Amino acid sequence: MKARGTVLSRRMAFAATVSDWRSLKAGERVEILKHAHVVAAGEVEEVSVSGNVLWLVPSGGPSENQLFMKSDGVQVRRTWRQS
Repeated sequence: MKARGTVLSRRMAFAATVSDWRSLKAGERVEILKHAHVVAAGEVEEVSVSGNVLWLVPSGGPSENQLFMKSDGVQVRRTWRQS
């Protein structure tokens, strides 16, 4: 059995925003936040080489992919996958 601190620290790692978008991989589930509110959620399709632009495949049904830019003041947070 894992220590409680280990489990909590892993959850907190997923709750933290991603400062370097280049570390995101295609297929990772993320949430897009603006002013501390979730404005979109889905899977990363692609991240620009500069790490300033992210394309998101929205979750929850057929919809067009969305583009997000760091310069728009959005933040990205990995979502916790329950298995």
